[in-house]
Amino acid sequence: MDLAREGRTGELAEFLDHGLPVDVRDPEGNTLLMLAAYHGRGETVGMLLERGGDPDLRNNRDQSPIAGALFKGEDAVVASLRAAGADLDAGTPTARDAARMFGREHLLAQPGQ
Repeated sequence: MDLAREGRTGELAEFLDHGLPVDVRDPEGNTLLMLAAYHGRGETVGMLLERGGDPDLRNNRDQSPIAGALFKGEDAVVASLRAAGADLDAGTPTARDAARMFGREHLLAQPGQ
């Protein structure tokens, strides 16, 4: 979990290569992707998504990775999660609600809107 939180992508990839499930959770229900997204670790987020990390798994507080990235102002991570198909209506608050709360609606707008 610390490797995801700290953005130590190469080391984390080695653990995944040796059998660590990409969607493993900590006691609070946070996945590696949630921790990397919340801490703005774009490279790590990309690697986890490429390896099948689920962008919609929520933690025990019903928070989604994309809502966490919006809360923290991690625009590049939000873009990666959107591109991976993250559900904008999942969790509490939803990504749409988080974007409204923090004036970041533009990050969720479809091109041409």
